[in-house]
Amino acid sequence: MLLLKCFVPRASFPLLRYPLQDAGHRFFSMTRTPDLEVDNVVIGGGVVGLAIAEMLTRNRPQETTILVEKNKRLGEETSSRNSEVIHAGIYYPKDSLKTQLCIQGNRQLYALLEKTTIPYNKIGKWVVAQSPEQHEYLQQLSAKATSLGVETYFIDGEKAMSMEPELKAYSVLVSPTTGILDSHSFMDYLEQKIIDQGGDIALNTCIQHIRRGDNGGYYLKVEDESNNKITVWAQQRVFNAAGLHAHHLSNDLMPNKYKLYYARGHYYAYNAPSSIRHLIYPCPEKNLAGLGTHLTLDMANKIKFGPDVQYVDNPFDYSLPLENDHKMAFVRAIQSYLPNVNPDKLQPDYAGIRPKLAGPGEPFQDFIIKEEKEDGFDGFYSLIGIESPGLTSSLAIANYIHQLMEN
Repeated sequence: MLLLKCFVPRASFPLLRYPLQDAGHRFFSMTRTPDLEVDNVVIGGGVVGLAIAEMLTRNRPQETTILVEKNKRLGEETSSRNSEVIHAGIYYPKDSLKTQLCIQGNRQLYALLEKTTIPYNKIGKWVVAQSPEQHEYLQQLSAKATSLGVETYFIDGEKAMSMEPELKAYSVLVSPTTGILDSHSFMDYLEQKIIDQGGDIALNTCIQHIRRGDNGGYYLKVEDESNNKITVWAQQRVFNAAGLHAHHLSNDLMPNKYKLYYARGHYYAYNAPSSIRHLIYPCPEKNLAGLGTHLTLDMANKIKFGPDVQYVDNPFDYSLPLENDHKMAFVRAIQSYLPNVNPDKLQPDYAGIRPKLAGPGEPFQDFIIKEEKEDGFDGFYSLIGIESPGLTSSLAIANYIHQLMEN
């Protein structure tokens, strides 16, 4: 493998600066020999990029693969700022990639977790109805789950409230294959597998331009921390798994093709004793803009509530709310199913940002996962709008990419 003198695995080697400010669409010089030649470049060190790089290094050990990440650590954005829930795949349209890959990913993830030391708990999720109308919706959800081969069952409100005395419920749809995991340990596992299988990981890495090579492959214009300009040639493939910034990268090849919206979600920690032992979700919101302000437990059984949905313009704005009105909106949402929650024990915890293909009030949009053949960019793979259930789906997304490559 040809490596730059300044490049070592997991070194500080800045490749792509997001967003592509002042990039335009000027072709950069490719007359000189590239500084680095590899077979595959995976852009984005979140859980999806890590899963793809792990798949490549495992299935194609004869090829060279580098994963590049703009931050100092892997998974700093969407992958580590979520509920850490292993979803069952029951919410989205039956024929969508979100449903297909979530169901497959759920099964693959549990199979992996059972043979590793990654912390997890198949704790189960309760989706709570507060009225006959909501119960009817849950009946439709249950019927769809059954048709997809996903287990669910009902508990009436009286029994549910005897099992979870803090809960208020008309009825509950139980999803027993929903769980939680330590997402950081999962990403650490994938990282180590990539390295053990001969791959390289470059942190602090910023890419300024991507261009198709005259003789195939893709040239990536790179700038390091010292403003040194270098050129990387991905001889076979580039995988754009850049999360919040993926549309900028694909649009550098195909101007204005993709648009993403940023939906910030806030989480509140609950610092009071509680007997709750399941994940508690209200009925989901219209157009599946979010799954409601739900209760999740972490591996230490600590409770957090969230997220809400707040569209923002800045993908780097993780600011927490300061105004009391925001907290009281959270309290009202929570008290619809936990009427005795103590507002004084709710404290702002963290925020995450989801890359959404649907803007405010717009209908459901599926994942975009494709090789850009139709625009003449064979070997360039775009993964756009990979929000929830991206963590659950990550291993299945990597397999889906493998199938696209094989086909």
